[in-house]
Amino acid sequence: MIPLIAWIGMFLMVALSGMGSALGTVIGGRASVAAMKKRDDIFANCMILSALPGTQGLYGFGAFFILQTHISTTMSLMQASAILGAGLIMGVVGLISAVQQGKVVANGIESLGGGHDVFTKTLILAVYPELYAIVAFATCFLIGGIIPGLGAAGG
Repeated sequence: MIPLIAWIGMFLMVALSGMGSALGTVIGGRASVAAMKKRDDIFANCMILSALPGTQGLYGFGAFFILQTHISTTMSLMQASAILGAGLIMGVVGLISAVQQGKVVANGIESLGGGHDVFTKTLILAVYPELYAIVAFATCFLIGGIIPGLGAAGG
């Protein structure tokens, strides 16, 4: 029963960060379609910006691979809770940062459609929400290494 707690965390990290990426890329994609109605020459820039929120789902997937090897039938409640916590961290941060990043890129894409040269500036500003997803991913990596029995020697 205890491993179930850990698997719930694993589910949350992949599902929530993946949902955030799906929502964020749709936000950017919708803005892209609208902007390209005005200027069809901006497709490449729109595609790059719209794809940015997709990385949060990849971080959730990567965190899954880091932590899934630590789940066992003999794990303690503390170990399972650590993985649940990591899942909540990665999932919630991935969801929120991807959606917010989608909003940043959508504004930039709308400006590109209006004829403004803001691609590079939008790219830079869109990195800020991404940073927090990277911090959440790093936190999952650290959690996997510091909880007793979850490190490389544990199991």
